[in-house]
Amino acid sequence: MTFRLTLIASARSTSRLAERFDDDRPLDPGGWREVERVAPTLLPLAAAELRYCSPSARSRETGDILGFMPLAQPALRDCDMGRWRGRTLEEVMMGEPRAVDAWLADPGSAPHGGESLFAFINRVGDWMDTRPVERDGRMLAVADAGVIRAAVTYAMKAPPHCYWNVDVLPLSTTTLTGGAGKWRLCVDREAQL
Repeated sequence: MTFRLTLIASARSTSRLAERFDDDRPLDPGGWREVERVAPTLLPLAAAELRYCSPSARSRETGDILGFMPLAQPALRDCDMGRWRGRTLEEVMMGEPRAVDAWLADPGSAPHGGESLFAFINRVGDWMDTRPVERDGRMLAVADAGVIRAAVTYAMKAPPHCYWNVDVLPLSTTTLTGGAGKWRLCVDREAQL
């Protein structure tokens, strides 16, 4: 056996059309219902020795509803979007189309004055690589979709632009096995530790 990190995507806090950069709204009623509906299938993950979450309201609430009592980790916060925080992509495109194009094309750029995609992926990867790891250990983290995309991109040693090709659905699980610098993506039929 080997060390397992199971990432659980937080429940939704808004519809996809109303998503805003760096949005920290709590779960909406639909999100609460979704967590309560899937709780029986995710409950076995609570056996993990280490339980963390992103500091966002939706991640903390998802972890609390599931009974995980996760510890919020600042390193698991979503990408810092600088002056774009709280705005939709459509709003930013209307005012700064060239900046959005540069941001999407160059993972090292941060035209919003926040964090580049490259820096974000490495921040999440550094957190993964510095977790206390014991052989056959288990850890879980309830995180925002962007954090899980960054973790998968880092674990697979994929180029940063591959981040945009990782889809993460609310309350889905992603398991990574291994440890510092030697992560593998494990595709399970169902969540397990």
